[in-house]
Amino acid sequence: MHVPSSFFVSFHLLLAAALVATAQNAPSQVRVGVILDLTSPVGHRRRTGIQMAVEDYYAAHPSSATKVVLHFRDSAGDVLRAASAAVDLIKNAQVQAIIGPPTSAEAEFVSHIGDRAHVPVLSYSATSPELSAAQTPFFVRTTANDSFQTLPAAAILGAFKWGAAVVLYEDSPYGSGILPALADAFQGVGAKIMDRASLPSDADDARIDAVLYHLMAMPTRVFVVHMLYPLAARVFRRAKKAGMMSDEYVWVATDGVGGFMDRLSPEDVDAMQGVVSLQPYVELTDDVKNFSARLRERSHLENPSDADVVDLTLMRLWSYDTAWAIASGVEAAGVPSPAFQTPPQGTALTDLDRLGVSATGATLLKAVLATTFDGISGKFKLVDGQLQLQAYEVVNIIGKGARTVGFWTPESGITQDLNPDSAKVLKQILWPGEPRSTPKGWTVSPNGRMLRVAVPVKNGFKQFVDITVNSTTGETKITGYCIDVFDEVMKNLPYPVSYRYVPNNDSFESYDNFVNLVRDEEVDMIVGDVTITASRMAEVDFTMPFTESGWSMVVTVQKDTSSTMWIFVQPLSTSLWLASLAFFIFTGFVVWMIEHRINPEFRGTPWQQLGLIFYFAFSTLVFSHKEKLESNLSRLVVIIWVFVVLILTSSYTASLTSMLTVQKLQPTVTNVRELQRRGHYIGYQEGSFIRSSLTKMGFEESKMRMYSSEDEYADALSRGSANGGVAAVFDEIPYLKLFLSQYCDGYMMVGPIYKTDGLAFVFPRDSPMTGDVSRGILTLAESEKMTKIEKAWFGEAGACRGPSSTAIGSSSNLSFQSFAGLFIITGVASSLMLLVYLATFAYRERDELRAAEPTAGSGSVSLRKLRAWMQHYDRKDLRSPTFKTWNDESLRNGNESANRAPSPRWIMGEGSQRNGATSPFSVSVRSEMNVASSVEETPASDALDNSSEQEEEGATMTSLEITQSPSFVQSSR
Repeated sequence: MHVPSSFFVSFHLLLAAALVATAQNAPSQVRVGVILDLTSPVGHRRRTGIQMAVEDYYAAHPSSATKVVLHFRDSAGDVLRAASAAVDLIKNAQVQAIIGPPTSAEAEFVSHIGDRAHVPVLSYSATSPELSAAQTPFFVRTTANDSFQTLPAAAILGAFKWGAAVVLYEDSPYGSGILPALADAFQGVGAKIMDRASLPSDADDARIDAVLYHLMAMPTRVFVVHMLYPLAARVFRRAKKAGMMSDEYVWVATDGVGGFMDRLSPEDVDAMQGVVSLQPYVELTDDVKNFSARLRERSHLENPSDADVVDLTLMRLWSYDTAWAIASGVEAAGVPSPAFQTPPQGTALTDLDRLGVSATGATLLKAVLATTFDGISGKFKLVDGQLQLQAYEVVNIIGKGARTVGFWTPESGITQDLNPDSAKVLKQILWPGEPRSTPKGWTVSPNGRMLRVAVPVKNGFKQFVDITVNSTTGETKITGYCIDVFDEVMKNLPYPVSYRYVPNNDSFESYDNFVNLVRDEEVDMIVGDVTITASRMAEVDFTMPFTESGWSMVVTVQKDTSSTMWIFVQPLSTSLWLASLAFFIFTGFVVWMIEHRINPEFRGTPWQQLGLIFYFAFSTLVFSHKEKLESNLSRLVVIIWVFVVLILTSSYTASLTSMLTVQKLQPTVTNVRELQRRGHYIGYQEGSFIRSSLTKMGFEESKMRMYSSEDEYADALSRGSANGGVAAVFDEIPYLKLFLSQYCDGYMMVGPIYKTDGLAFVFPRDSPMTGDVSRGILTLAESEKMTKIEKAWFGEAGACRGPSSTAIGSSSNLSFQSFAGLFIITGVASSLMLLVYLATFAYRERDELRAAEPTAGSGSVSLRKLRAWMQHYDRKDLRSPTFKTWNDESLRNGNESANRAPSPRWIMGEGSQRNGATSPFSVSVRSEMNVASSVEETPASDALDNSSEQEEEGATMTSLEITQSPSFVQSSR
């Protein structure tokens, strides 16, 4: 059969069109390199898992516009081969991203290559903190940063209150990179890193044993191990053989151990009994189980010889999610075909120089960093180029495996489970050696010997430390206040401590050298009268002080012959004098205001009334006021004021008496500058730090003399600076008080008290016992036992307290602040009584006041009202009982006179002359009619009031009118 040629032409055209259409609809291929250790079975399984991740992604997203094509390279676990593989992938395969390599050392080199070529490098297994996106922006860590687990490791120490630990780490980028973050985390819980010991990954048993024996000699018993499981397993086997997996030891391992439990042999697990480890928490969901089963089945088909290989669950899950993230980021970025900008050929000297720069790398990196999804290992989210973990699991290696004892999350810290309301403690942990209680984390004596406690040999002040030797038996007996305090504290510690006292005969020369015995490890601690100073704290640690702090000087006293004529003014301060004067005047004014209208004794001329105000108030000082008070308001004011005056006068008398008696003894020297100016000799206690302090203050060493006992102090002070003694002795407050308690008369402590931190016990730097002993000192100080110890060695407090037993200065005068309460009481009471009186006056006299306002003169309304009020207030209150009784008597006397026979009234005038001149008394006779009419026309009360007002206004009377009785008139005639 003949087929037309036109048919073949049409068929080829249709086939070509179909091929073109298919090519246009095919997804764009994006090349991604993968660097693995394909020489190991684990590397084979990683390759299979990554392939499955890409296949699963495109099976879930069949319409993707891009497709990742994987290019695998073998690093064989070598850094250089990993770098060579990266160069080959970028230069020849022109990959646009790289997954791997497996170790931190390899990833560090490859990340720099990727950063130079702008090719993102995603590592699911490089955990070293030294790798950072800040240094290599194109490096992405899709696994946990080792620094993340420093916080849960520190939280474990904090939960059991362990204050110190030793870090044992692998000498590699993986091991050393965690140290800075670990130190910061420990500091956050109040713990210290006492020592750091490193081991190379290929260390032999001898090297491991040497490190372990060094750690065994330290008092710290908490060890934090950060190394990968091959080296860690060997270390724990050697530690068990050395006896370090027994009681008192604590081992905390990072996820280099806990995360690789599947790879440890039974022998390794047996050597790690009691170890507490960390591992990132991954929930075993159905997806995880399904993937693990599929991976195991496929690996068996592709690599039958690797069927029994144990693969770490976390790493295979993270590698799966990493490949998924690459595929998702490629799709989101829409990366086109690879495009590299190659450098000029003339400038390229090596393969690294000939690497091009990816034109799509930055876009792909941005897309990957923004990728988030729910992976099989959990939530996949990158922050600052690093995968964020939700929790760490705390496991305890027991029996044949590990048991979960708790969790750690950034939000809640340590909890028993992931429930936010769960208990904030770990479950029961089985520690090495299976002790019944939690190890305290340190040992008093690492080698089991008794602690050597050095005590100073003193020539004086033996109440603090006294060393006596029995001449018969040769037994040394050490007693004293410091010894009793230390013994009592050690007896109450929650653990037993064995120690013995070692006298040091050279301590009196210099306590600084004495303290250095602890620094040089010649003794384990020092008990005695050792003062805390800054220079000493740089070498050793001190406990809390068990005595009061500070140092000063003691001098002799002499009689004070000076006096002043104004000493009577000194008992009260200026403010109190002025306040007293003001309240004297104010009280007198209030009493006058209340009594003026109703009491004739408070009336008179203006000068008389002003004088009366001052006289009445100040007369209360000696309670000599005789004026009779008519108002209850003024009586209440005076009662309160007399009470205030009584307290003021009593206090004044007591203060003046104190000034006239206490000040009779004065120190011969009052300050340091006076000693330096006069060139006096001064003394100090032997071995004391005070010598250097005095030198810094400007004293010449030739003017300093050293003494060792209280008796020598007294002898030197009594002789004086001019007779081979001293003018002052400088020492710490406890010694000076002890001296003054034995020598009460003739000496006193003067001058400022220079601050120190008191006496304390000395321990080596970072000793774990320092905190426990300090807490014991505080507990003892709050109990009666400390008081009994002080009484036993120093006697009753204040048993010999004379004028010289304390620092004597001028008696302080009384200030206004001391009596402010009294002045407030009297001021409020007086003001209240005055307000009550004025309110009552305004209410009772309101009609008269309104009637008097129009006749108050010219001026504004307010001025006329004020003038009317003042004029009316100045008048007598005739309705008061005093003036009412007087008016009634006057009226009765007037009526009786009217009923009797008229009698003339004598007017005795001034200006009488002798010898026939006008008599001293001029007599005028008024008729009864005139008298009667006068009485009728003018009311007696008004007439009496008018005459009284004329007299009070000071009008001059030209005559004195005297009413005579009938008998007197007749006799005059």
